[in-house]
Amino acid sequence: MARHRSQTLPHGPFLLLFFLLLTSAEEYDYYSWQADNVHHGRFYAKQPQCVDIPADLRLCHDVGYKRMRLPNLLDHETMPEVKQQAGSWVPLLAKRCHGDTQVFLCSLFAPVCLDRPIYPCRSLCEAVRNSCAPVMEAYGFPWPDMLQCNKFPIDNDLCIPMQSSGSSTALLPASKACPPCDNELKADAIMEHFCASDFALKMKIKEVKKENGDRKLVAAQKKKKVLKMGTLKKKDLKKLVLYIKNGADCPCAQLDSLGSSFLIMGRKVDQQLLLTSIHKWEKKSKELKFAVKYMKSQQCPTFHTVFQ
Repeated sequence: MARHRSQTLPHGPFLLLFFLLLTSAEEYDYYSWQADNVHHGRFYAKQPQCVDIPADLRLCHDVGYKRMRLPNLLDHETMPEVKQQAGSWVPLLAKRCHGDTQVFLCSLFAPVCLDRPIYPCRSLCEAVRNSCAPVMEAYGFPWPDMLQCNKFPIDNDLCIPMQSSGSSTALLPASKACPPCDNELKADAIMEHFCASDFALKMKIKEVKKENGDRKLVAAQKKKKVLKMGTLKKKDLKKLVLYIKNGADCPCAQLDSLGSSFLIMGRKVDQQLLLTSIHKWEKKSKELKFAVKYMKSQQCPTFHTVFQ
């Protein structure tokens, strides 16, 4: 079969599908799924298959196409594994750090169902990384090794390009608030952050200070209600101090008044407790009541199993 110069795919998920389905098979070195149970040196017990993107795969359910390839491009072989690993990335979408965050992540977690795997272009990875890595760092996460951009094809290869038009950065309007403070008091959002955090507490805050570019939250000594212990130790609870990474100067409306209790969620990174989400504990909030009711029964992944 003669090899032709491969191309970057056209913009938009539906145009992408239209292009690939109508393009002659001779134009690219496609290979059969029957020979595709060895991928990246890893042997799969099952042949790759097309499956529907389930409604509870929230990261990708509305990405613009209905069917995905399994195993995916991150070596997840089963749908429960995909759901578990993808779940911790959902809060990043709400931060609006880049217009193509979902396109990039779903090209790997839920790749479009075609004759061969189609990877994101390196430029797409770099654009999303450059915009979203600072947000992730606010939670104590480096850009993960599994998403290193030099692993992906350059733009003159067959790959998925940036979908946002007009700008290489294509940023959506973003809040200037500290990332842990920029969350709606909605049950779904609370549960997403609950699942993406190591621990969750109902507590009061004694004082807030600025320290080395971070914002330091000192917990009141009154009894704290543990909703999720995670990586916390009993000694952590005795003198509880949390930090908003690089949050000394960004707004956090929840901390304007310290009179009420707070729903605090966070992670333990290098012996430091980092805030991932904060809400005032509004007793009359039906959304909060709903979220708290189901927290104990919710089976969640943790960020440190995902960002590797």
